Amino acid sequence: MAVALSLPLPPSPARRRRPLPGPQRASRQRLRSALIEARPVPAAKTKGGGSAGRGHYAMELAVETQAPAAPLSIISTDRTVDMQAEVRALARAANATVYSPQVLAAKYASRPLKVLLRMMEIITALGTFALKLSVDQRRGQLDQRKRQRAVELTKTLTRLGPTFVKIGQGLSTRPDICPPEYLEELAELQDALPTFPNEEAFACIERELGMPLDSLYSAISAEPIAAASLGQVYKAQLKCSGQVVAIKVQRPGIEEAIGLDFYLLRGIGFLINKHVDFISTNVVALIDEFAKRVYQELNYVQEGQNARRFKKLYADKKEVLVPDIYWDYTSAKVLTMDWVNGVKLSEQEAIEKQGLKMLDLVNVGVQCSLRQLLEYGFFHADPHPGNLLATPEGKLAFIDFGMMSETPEEARSAIIGHVVHMVNRDYDAMARDYYALNFLTCDVDVSPIVPALRNFFDDALNSTVSELNFKTIVDGLGNVLYQYPFNVPAYYALILRSLTVLEGLALYADPNFKVLAASYPYFAKRLLTDPNPYLRDALIDLLFKDGRFRWNRLENLLVQGRKDKDFTTKEALQPVLKLLLGPDGEELRVLLVKEAVCVTEAIVLGTMIDAYKSIPDFMKGLINNGNTSGPFKLSDGEQARMLELRDRVLRIWSLLRSSDDFDPSLLQPILQVLEEPEARNLGGRVFGGITQRLAARLLQQVLRYPTTTSVPR
Repeated sequence: MAVALSLPLPPSPARRRRPLPGPQRASRQRLRSALIEARPVPAAKTKGGGSAGRGHYAMELAVETQAPAAPLSIISTDRTVDMQAEVRALARAANATVYSPQVLAAKYASRPLKVLLRMMEIITALGTFALKLSVDQRRGQLDQRKRQRAVELTKTLTRLGPTFVKIGQGLSTRPDICPPEYLEELAELQDALPTFPNEEAFACIERELGMPLDSLYSAISAEPIAAASLGQVYKAQLKCSGQVVAIKVQRPGIEEAIGLDFYLLRGIGFLINKHVDFISTNVVALIDEFAKRVYQELNYVQEGQNARRFKKLYADKKEVLVPDIYWDYTSAKVLTMDWVNGVKLSEQEAIEKQGLKMLDLVNVGVQCSLRQLLEYGFFHADPHPGNLLATPEGKLAFIDFGMMSETPEEARSAIIGHVVHMVNRDYDAMARDYYALNFLTCDVDVSPIVPALRNFFDDALNSTVSELNFKTIVDGLGNVLYQYPFNVPAYYALILRSLTVLEGLALYADPNFKVLAASYPYFAKRLLTDPNPYLRDALIDLLFKDGRFRWNRLENLLVQGRKDKDFTTKEALQPVLKLLLGPDGEELRVLLVKEAVCVTEAIVLGTMIDAYKSIPDFMKGLINNGNTSGPFKLSDGEQARMLELRDRVLRIWSLLRSSDDFDPSLLQPILQVLEEPEARNLGGRVFGGITQRLAARLLQQVLRYPTTTSVPR
């Protein structure tokens, strides 16, 4: 069966080929006779004038059809074989380099000339570019020369090497920071960097896997199909199975290049920590965290394990695709995985030509990232467009797992609570969240922070926090927090980078996209259903304030939570119910009794008020017995508040009932809980309160005394 695959083919620069030893040359010649011959057929044109995705071509490759599903015993055997292959791959990567500031310091402290030359190279390159921008601005030519300067910046970052390429990759996803011309040019840093010679790549494959190429593959692309900061990718067909795969080969000398850069950056970080007072974050710790992740990217076996772990977490998500790893073809510097047919997520026109909606795919990415960050705690820290593909089937494919990170378990709940407090403008709770997030030590008084948070959000907003973009929130909070002794954990910087990159991708398709608005349903659902003690307390703090229940907050949470496809009525509010009837819930029970009495009164009297309004006027006079205020001695404002409460409670009940999974049997666990002695006592207290309240109302009506009973909001 012939399968059409879309491949990004960067232009191959002319270069002299170094002669190979005889055996290697013969092996290459045998393999080249079976090379995949690509007949370039330009793909659909984009408005930029190029093909759909620069350098994309159609290529056909014969692939054997898949065999029928195997029996369970065979699957079990396959898993054992796969585990053994992974062990062999780990053995091949046993000597992979890991990040060590001490090793780098010992290495480069004795090479001052090399360090000085590299520092001068960086300062000269970036300083020259900054000088050109300054001259353009003085001459009033800044706008006219944007494209020219964007090309120069891309080339400058490429020349400076992988560390600066990664900085450029981050900028290429931020349309709110960079002009369109810069975005288009910097996008080349994602997977269209200069390649290194095939001979070096093929020699690396043979050296790492211990076999000649023609023993491994029946075909391999004549040139790299993509080149990134740390390596380049070939398309091949495995000789043993005919499976089409992507082979990533590491750039030669990459460890030396990034090692020197991180040594220099770490030195700058020390200077910032020591002399820049307004930056309270430990910059060295942030650099160390980033360097650690980049060095992990250099170990392709580690990346393969990341991919497998990620695939396992998302095995039940039909809208997410994760390629599988081939361990017998993987080592520290060579990674082999399934070939994925798709286009980059930033190529909106190409995506829409396939009948797909880019915003739908971005929303999949947002929801996927939220679950990575806040459920599994294992997240993709580098989701730039070169690492995210839209497949023809409408799936979002993740294809690079070099830079991953983990969210500590205690921080996951704190982040959820913090976002909910921010949306609801509960600034006192927001300030307290910084303890749980490890931004502040417990001995720091957060009370001065509350007015600063209130001033920022009240000044920045006309309506709701969800209408702010994520970058504005991050920048605004940064301006608030730098005045206080905050220490941002290193992992948090990667979280912010991940979410800001996703928001940047969405802004390509919709300049008004707000990542917080898109993600809030998930936060609301988690707050309503998660039994985690921190989230349970956050929910109670949100719903109860000053001895009153805030029904509007509950309604908003349900409205938002139901937008999350994983929301279930069965789970909603169960955590609060368990606390309510537990040994530590007496204070909450007192509040609930009071609120239940108010709600019951609102429903009963509200229904009677509606019935009274529907009867003829001549009968109202008989019922009123001359009382112009009506039979209930309620002012117009009191009646309006009571009806509002009744209607809101009925809407909340309707929201629960209208859920797709609603079933009366879902109430059975609640009823079983209510049969407990404590629950029966609670019911008796509610019934007694209702009886007393209605009796007082009736007595006031009979005696015509003005009411003094408080009424709920």
